[in-house]
Amino acid sequence: MKRERGALSRAFSVLRLTPFVYLLLIQTEPLQGVNITSQVRLIHGTVGKSALLSVQYSSTSSDKPVVKWQLKRDKPVTVVQSIGTEVIGTLRPDYRDRIRLFENGSLLLSDLQLTDEGTYEVEISITDDTFTGEKTINLTVDVPISRPQVLVASTTVLELSEAFTLNCSHENGTKPSYTWLKDGKPLLNDSRMLLSPNQKVLTITRVLMEAREAREPGEGRSLQGRTGRTGLA
Repeated sequence: MKRERGALSRAFSVLRLTPFVYLLLIQTEPLQGVNITSQVRLIHGTVGKSALLSVQYSSTSSDKPVVKWQLKRDKPVTVVQSIGTEVIGTLRPDYRDRIRLFENGSLLLSDLQLTDEGTYEVEISITDDTFTGEKTINLTVDVPISRPQVLVASTTVLELSEAFTLNCSHENGTKPSYTWLKDGKPLLNDSRMLLSPNQKVLTITRVLMEAREAREPGEGRSLQGRTGRTGLA
């Protein structure tokens, strides 16, 4: 009798464990989703040129992906939606003839405008996958910086105890940064060399004989003003 009761007890224990085993098997089964990767997070673009927002996605599904690129604003702007590389719907007028999609999900923006600058988000989903992949890329757009000029505040002969000011300026270009060089080396503030907060203006106090050559940038031991990534005066 005791043996029968023991056998029945073990049988009921197995029955109680069975749903738990099924649940465990369901929970440990890997969930499928789209994985998006990118080698870049920030792209520097130039007005009128092209920029490639490069991504790569992976999925266990062989179906075509649904791709959606957005420019993040207070109200996100949809740049393009597609199935594979086939565009869905009508493009906004400001993107017509300016975009190209690639099979890996990448987006090529042509004829860049200043308004294209911002954070772009791509979403890629596939019917068979549980999760949608997402990735963001930041794009900056600048106007090329024109060759800068160094203007001298005074052209009169200076006494050795006097000071004079050099002003670096340029006509075109966005987000300029300024660096003053002497003999190819960047200048820093010291007791005689005073730079403005944005380093656009350099004031030299207590002029010495060697500083006279600063009036003719580019020759001999001279001072030079540099602005942006490309400009040099």
